[in-house]
Amino acid sequence: MNQSVMPSRHRFRWSVADITVTAVIAVASGIVFWAIGFIYAPIGSVLDIVPGASDLLNGFYYIAGPLAMVIVRKPGAALFAEMVASVLEALLGSQWGGAGTVLPGLLQGLGAELAFALCAYGVWNMAVTALSGALSALGGFTASWMLYGMGKSGLVLTVGIVCNVLSGAVVAGVLMWVLYRGLAGTGALERLAGGRAAVKAAAPVVADPEA
Repeated sequence: MNQSVMPSRHRFRWSVADITVTAVIAVASGIVFWAIGFIYAPIGSVLDIVPGASDLLNGFYYIAGPLAMVIVRKPGAALFAEMVASVLEALLGSQWGGAGTVLPGLLQGLGAELAFALCAYGVWNMAVTALSGALSALGGFTASWMLYGMGKSGLVLTVGIVCNVLSGAVVAGVLMWVLYRGLAGTGALERLAGGRAAVKAAAPVVADPEA
């Protein structure tokens, strides 16, 4: 067997810890999604003084995929986390209903996954995580347009997509990267690829005494 293939396959193999942590992230995110539903209408109505601006709140619905991916670093982690989170939100009683919750979860997970897939699951930094949040937002916006947006004006849709992507990149991307780095700094992620990478990056460089 080609030895160069073996490390890559091992790197992408899921462990029990990977599955457990992704599930925990998904459950926590699902509870966040459900809770956001209680404040979405009152805050969104204020933001919609500029029609479509309430989509700035949507970044919180995109957090599961990017966060799971940067911590676990396995193909499928973003889709797994978003789908489980959306199903849990629906079971808890989402204001959006079953289809209005699970379909966005699917497209959001695929979008979040795509950013890392484009980098062959080999680039892990804030920029790619922000791209993951932005693409997750595009998935979420697409689902919302399919379900509710057919009759909206072009201006409202334009404002909505800009607010979605901006919120996704900042909340689900940059903030989730910062959260990951904070968790990694505590040593809580040492059994996961993201935690090991953070420890390695923080390790001091030892000078060669013979140099």
